[in-house]
Amino acid sequence: MKNFKSDMIKRLPVIISVIVIAAMVFTGCRKDANEETVPNQNGTQNEAGDITGNNGENEKQDGAAESSGGNEEAKTGDNVSENGEPAEKIDINIAALKGPTGIGMVKLMQDAANGDALHNYNFTIAGEADEISTGLIKGEIDIAAVPCNLASVLYNKTQGKIKLAAVNTLGVLYIVETGNSIESVEDLKGKTIYSTGYGTTPQYTLNYLLNSHGIDPEKDVNIEYKTEATEVAALLSESDDAVAMLPQPYVTTVMMNNDKVRIAINIDEEWKALNDGNGVVTGVLVINKDFLDNHPQAVEDFLSEYQASTNYVNENVDEAAELVETFGLFKAAVAKKAIPYCNITFVSGSDMKEMAETYLNILYEQNPNSVGGALPADDFYYIP
Repeated sequence: MKNFKSDMIKRLPVIISVIVIAAMVFTGCRKDANEETVPNQNGTQNEAGDITGNNGENEKQDGAAESSGGNEEAKTGDNVSENGEPAEKIDINIAALKGPTGIGMVKLMQDAANGDALHNYNFTIAGEADEISTGLIKGEIDIAAVPCNLASVLYNKTQGKIKLAAVNTLGVLYIVETGNSIESVEDLKGKTIYSTGYGTTPQYTLNYLLNSHGIDPEKDVNIEYKTEATEVAALLSESDDAVAMLPQPYVTTVMMNNDKVRIAINIDEEWKALNDGNGVVTGVLVINKDFLDNHPQAVEDFLSEYQASTNYVNENVDEAAELVETFGLFKAAVAKKAIPYCNITFVSGSDMKEMAETYLNILYEQNPNSVGGALPADDFYYIP
């Protein structure tokens, strides 16, 4: 027994060494097994057995950076989805006057009311131009249909903050009479002419037309300006040989109530004959420059839809007339007869610029104040 203990004591260092070596071998085996599972210290194994290391993370980060870069680029303009539809609808405040300049919008107004428009169009129909002017200057109105000369006045007043995008209405002025004595402009000499629009474009338009045919507005005719078209209508109803100048759709209204009234001269046609086919530019579409700079794609979307609306009005008069009444511009019966005479159109680009420049130049020659004291510079005209 003593010999056994003695032998164990002698062999103890060897046994301990064996145990230590065995532990080291076992640990080494486990390390090798782990290294077979994970190729490098930077990798992790997911549940599917795919290996994702730093290279994979870098690829993700690179992809994210590219995506972020794309988003930053998209922020410079309006977002557009792959199918061409706006990824986000923009709120756009639009105004128009009661009358021909607003009639071309009625189909788009219906689409907006039904939620079928590309953006959220909020329409305001104003009775006076001052309401629209104030809104445009303050930035409360983004897009508006206004008289051409007012667009120029606002451009000058805001130092270039108003842009002209399209011509939407050509001549709507007509010479009417209750007799049969007027067949040409020359026949107006010696007559009394009732009209509205003293100090505004109707006066300048009539003066230009008379002067162009050798008639002095101050000496050769007697022009009596009235405040309301209804006053002119009353004068026409009281006489068998009265002559007046009125815009549509008031011409139609007067003719519907007085069968003695007839159209004697289409002023737009006379104007074209004097200006190489360029007619009277009655109404235009203007854009607040700040809104245009911030939402160029939304503006393009609107112009496209607005052009389609004007086409619809001209091609579907009966349906458009109902919409005119629905949105409070005029009675449908009047609109139905008036629309063909309202010269509703959509002209943009270089053609728009040529037409508007020609017209504004003529007004400027008549009275510089009629266009705001100076003719607009080239940056007035929005040509994409």
